[in-house]
Amino acid sequence: MDSKAQSEHKEREHFFNAAKVVAVITLISRIFGLFRDMGVASLGTTRYNDAFGLAFKIPNLFRRLFGEGALASAFVPVFTDVNEKEGAEKARLLLANAFAILTVFLAVLLVIGELGFFLYSLVPGPKDREFLMLLAIIMYPYMFTVCLLALCSAALNSKGHFVFPAAAPIIFNIFGIVATWWLAPYLKENLHQLVMVSFSVVVAGVVQLAAVLWLLKKGGLYLRPRLKPVEPGIKPIIQLLMPMLMGLGFLQFSEVFQDIIAWNLTLTKLSSAINIFGWSIPCPLREGVIVRVGVARAFYQFPMGVLAISLGVAVFPLLSRYASRGDIPNLRDSINRAIRLSLMEGLATGVGLFILAEPIMMIYARRRFSVADAMQAAFVLKMYVLGMWAYCSYQILARAFYACKDTKTPLKVSCILAVVNLILLLALIWLPGMGPGAFGLSTSITFAMNTMILIYILRKRLGLIGGRKIAASLIRAVVACAVMAVVVYSLEWYMKDINNLIILGVCVPAGAVVFISVLWLLRAPELGELMGKSEN
Repeated sequence: MDSKAQSEHKEREHFFNAAKVVAVITLISRIFGLFRDMGVASLGTTRYNDAFGLAFKIPNLFRRLFGEGALASAFVPVFTDVNEKEGAEKARLLLANAFAILTVFLAVLLVIGELGFFLYSLVPGPKDREFLMLLAIIMYPYMFTVCLLALCSAALNSKGHFVFPAAAPIIFNIFGIVATWWLAPYLKENLHQLVMVSFSVVVAGVVQLAAVLWLLKKGGLYLRPRLKPVEPGIKPIIQLLMPMLMGLGFLQFSEVFQDIIAWNLTLTKLSSAINIFGWSIPCPLREGVIVRVGVARAFYQFPMGVLAISLGVAVFPLLSRYASRGDIPNLRDSINRAIRLSLMEGLATGVGLFILAEPIMMIYARRRFSVADAMQAAFVLKMYVLGMWAYCSYQILARAFYACKDTKTPLKVSCILAVVNLILLLALIWLPGMGPGAFGLSTSITFAMNTMILIYILRKRLGLIGGRKIAASLIRAVVACAVMAVVVYSLEWYMKDINNLIILGVCVPAGAVVFISVLWLLRAPELGELMGKSEN
């Protein structure tokens, strides 16, 4: 292996090894997030708890849009390109310029949003809507801090620093845990508890931003934010960002629309039916549906964040470097490797979560979150995890397009399918026995469609991306999942009368050991790649 090949190999392994570091830190963060979600769910499943879930969706929408979507995907390729071709100082100037421009933009959004929520709260209406507006006013400033955090984290990732960007959510979750587990019980009124938890969201955002700014300064990346002169890199960032904001904004709003649908199709004392073209149709959902669906949605995203998103975040700068250099062979090889790993992770976690959905959701059954609530959340979780393989693969496929500075193709596909998702939801939600499970099933179907379409388009763009390797990896993963499913289901049935935490404590590691053992017997190269031993 010559010196150039050794250098490329070392660079590639650095970023794939970083995925493991990010995954471990993200796992810790998601565990903290699990306890935070348990605390929020334990406050109850009333109409007011649904209001908290819907109000939090608004600033969280911007976190997902900027933190996990448009901003990072537009900034990383340009920042990497500037750093590679013009040096570190120009990259620092670009970051300072982008930070200042984003700050002004977010400040305008903050003022407009707060004013809008306040004015709408003055319109006479039911008490639950007034409370919804109050919580939205309190939590909306989190949008400002979390979006700036996303920009700074993207800069750190581009320079190969992944620890704090992955660990930042731990700070947020710690504040949520303290608020829901220790402070909320001191307040007897449920409404007061939810208001206090809302304030903890904003405080956590301020602390997160302060920490990342300190790290930028310590790492030599920080310069005082400045609006002028405008750096040449700002224009390509905006050119990449604007179509992505339009597309991803529509996509992320579709999840908010889902919760709005849930809010308006919920049976309450004031609303027991809806009128469609003169027909009175009973509301198919019950109070607390946003809380129950939110719990299931958060848990299917638990392994996706730990595994697939961590892999995507870590590999994205590498894909951007290869795309910037025009190194198509290494780009194809890295995409192939990432897809095989994400498929393997997605299938294993999907099967495991489907089998263990009931004991998993039962750990939420405490305080005001009943056993019936937990069982309905378990059903929703099962519907969501049917598409786990697709969720994980999408994280890699979308970033492959973004690395090539093609932000439009995946967004066009996703926007079309977002409409399909809402149509499916409205069709499935009325099916007998389906109810809130429609949120999960419609999402699984549309993500599966999305993944297959993106693979087809990517193959046409880049040529062969190793389909035989992917197919062989898929067969090995399916065989390993089948053996794992038999073992886990047998263990769960044998321990059905035992505490749910003990069931999970036995079944999860047993399933992991069985899955990995079968892959080892099948001599799966993915195991070596996860350990840092590549084929090259």
